[in-house]
Amino acid sequence: MSMQPSASELAYLTVKEMIVSGELPGGELVSEGDIAGRMDVSRTPVREAFLRLQVEGWMRLYPKRGALVVPIAPGEAEHIVSARRLVEAGSAREVVADERARTELVRQLRASLIRQREIAATGTAAEFSAADADFHRLIVRAGGNPLLDAFYDSLRERQRRMTTHSISRDPGQIEQIVDDHAQLAGHIEAGDADGFASAVDSHMRRVHRLNEGSTS
Repeated sequence: MSMQPSASELAYLTVKEMIVSGELPGGELVSEGDIAGRMDVSRTPVREAFLRLQVEGWMRLYPKRGALVVPIAPGEAEHIVSARRLVEAGSAREVVADERARTELVRQLRASLIRQREIAATGTAAEFSAADADFHRLIVRAGGNPLLDAFYDSLRERQRRMTTHSISRDPGQIEQIVDDHAQLAGHIEAGDADGFASAVDSHMRRVHRLNEGSTS
């Protein structure tokens, strides 16, 4: 029998998802009472969740005022994209050298593309950003390096937050993102690691508007 999460853990997961999904945007000041009311719980687990989120850099607490949702910092998008690009390009290079791994990854990526198109038609920006993160995660996992795997997982929520923010500003780019993903899958299927590295760099920079000098 699986253990149910504690009230504190549930509050932590709920508030973190609110931040990642954009329901609580960067710069917003929220109170323990507000979140407790939304969740129908006491303030104690919410207070514990806020403290944990502050340690992780998602919130900044101000006594008697509330908790500030920390905005995406200047330069953060560039740093995350740089880290992701290095990990994904290296993982793709490992995968294309192994025909069996490449074939299996392409199958998984094609299935992911079907799911992305379904969400693009009927889902939300937050749902699509999760599917986007899952697509890229498949590539890293297929690389077979557990250390890079764990490191990449540590970027997942920030990656999702950035993507949700970008899509919310320009919902029309979802179609372009799916097309980019299809191109990335094509490079892997063709065994073209260099083509993948170039395409994933262009893809990430376009989605997060880094070529425009924006890191918001």
